[in-house]
Amino acid sequence: MGLLEKLQTSILIGDGAMGTMLYSTGLASCHEELNLLQPALVEKIHQDYIAAGADVIQTNTYGANAIKLARYGLENKVQEINIAATQLAKKAANNEAYILGTIGGIRDIRNTDYTLAEILEGVKAQATVFLTEGVDGILLETYYDFDELIATLDMLRGMTTLPIIAQVSMHEAGVLQNGKALNEALVELEAHGADVVGVNCRLGPFHTIQAFEQVDLPDHAFLSTYPNASLLDVEDGRIVYESEYDYFGRAAATLCQQGVRLIGGCCGTTPKHIAAVKQHVAHLQPITAKTKRSIAVDFVKEAEPRTVEPLHEKVKRERSIIVELDTPRHLEVEGFIEGAKQLYAAGADVVMMADNSLASPRISNSAMGAMIKEQGVRPLTHITCRDRNLIGLQSHLMGLNALGIHDVLAVTGDPTKVGDFPGATSVYDVTSFELIALIKQLNEGVSFSGKPLRKKANFSVAAAFNPNVRVVERAIPRLEKKIEHGADYFISQPVYTKEKIIETYEATKHLTTPIYIGIMPVTSYRSAEFLHHEVPGIKLSDEVLARMRACGEDKELATAEGIAIAKELVDTAMQYFNGIYLITPFLRYDMTLQLIAHIQQQDAITKGVSING
Repeated sequence: MGLLEKLQTSILIGDGAMGTMLYSTGLASCHEELNLLQPALVEKIHQDYIAAGADVIQTNTYGANAIKLARYGLENKVQEINIAATQLAKKAANNEAYILGTIGGIRDIRNTDYTLAEILEGVKAQATVFLTEGVDGILLETYYDFDELIATLDMLRGMTTLPIIAQVSMHEAGVLQNGKALNEALVELEAHGADVVGVNCRLGPFHTIQAFEQVDLPDHAFLSTYPNASLLDVEDGRIVYESEYDYFGRAAATLCQQGVRLIGGCCGTTPKHIAAVKQHVAHLQPITAKTKRSIAVDFVKEAEPRTVEPLHEKVKRERSIIVELDTPRHLEVEGFIEGAKQLYAAGADVVMMADNSLASPRISNSAMGAMIKEQGVRPLTHITCRDRNLIGLQSHLMGLNALGIHDVLAVTGDPTKVGDFPGATSVYDVTSFELIALIKQLNEGVSFSGKPLRKKANFSVAAAFNPNVRVVERAIPRLEKKIEHGADYFISQPVYTKEKIIETYEATKHLTTPIYIGIMPVTSYRSAEFLHHEVPGIKLSDEVLARMRACGEDKELATAEGIAIAKELVDTAMQYFNGIYLITPFLRYDMTLQLIAHIQQQDAITKGVSING
């Protein structure tokens, strides 16, 4: 009797975690390679699950694709590993259990590491082995990215008529990370040809039951779930799961009462968990009707109207000036606040603050942003991927929104090795592309994990742009990718030649996303050399270096020359771009004030009016 035929009248018990069992033996390397290196161990685990009561077992192939195997230098052994895994499962089953060829999801929150084409190529290689070796069905498990799962399902449905089990994973009970409700997702999976739809991993029994209370019985498919033993914990550096076997078994029975017909276990589960499931489920018959539990819905309110126009809207029609002023590296803040007030009063649209630039600690830009906002100054804060994990990033952004700070620049962040603490850890949970997309997700009222935030955030998101490359055209695909992820406008690294400004315009004029061109006055020849040779993303021209060198040690002359050079660059930039970004060197906001005045004067001349009238 085939798997689907059996599910028509029965509740089937799946196996538990293969990885947990291998991990418990002290084997922390590539678990899929053990199909070749320790086949007897893998076979024994399969046998133990069958002896505990499993009707359905999975091949040890969750990560047996080229992408994941490449981490261990095993990408050329995809076929060999998958063949061995399937044969071991068949030998262990000895026709006493159904065998599912397991394919694991690739993407999680970081959904841009690999293209769908690359992922599907790996899926096809695994599936081809399973179909050749003769499995009873294919299990797609631990899929956080719904688009990846749909694409995978569509491809496999075109390859085989075998049963396909498609399981999503959730960060929050009842909702996917893109905000889609679980019930809606399962309906869509059924429509795309999945024979069994469900959930696995991440959540323990309690939250899995909560999720299934919100799920309708499918029209034609069956429901499945493989919950974790519990929420994970860490003891002495090792991952552990606290769960009583009987509790897991009782929870399995409750899940079956919610319509589940295929019930197994994921992370932390063992043969003892499966034995408990067998004890509590064996006497049950599958239900054919259920009343879905009504739940309170978190309605997402619209964002509060902004009191000021977003920069990316203003700069499309008229001149706009961003000025950067680094927050202090010490605890004295009065000078910074005074500078911010003067710059804003002089005509800057915002005062921008970096996020520990050059990986050196400064006073928090969110704290200083709140302080200058109280003084009537509009702040713009950088947010780096370097210093915060996903938890910290979301918390930080929610805090900024609560403070009424809605202008942000999403950047990767200089690596820690260039800063004051070269041994510090760089986080980089996400790339700047992904951070932009996540911020825009907050603007939809959806958290990083897919949970409703009850209210939409209201961020205008800038992205960084470095035109200081040999050929600017080669940087354009990166800009276009940031636009795809939601960038509202760009802020460039400082440019030090008129030619580079014009080249940048020619390379980007087809884009409708505005660009603020960066101009930073040089204060001395020493600082010019430092910027040119040591600061990532900044290159000065030979002419600028020569002009600053000619000033020698004369500070006043060097300041005047630095401002003169900057004014010349500003004049060129104003011919091609509405957005001007002025970087204040070393808190010398007096220099930036002169440049703001120069911009205003040049605009007034262009309009044919005096600066005072």
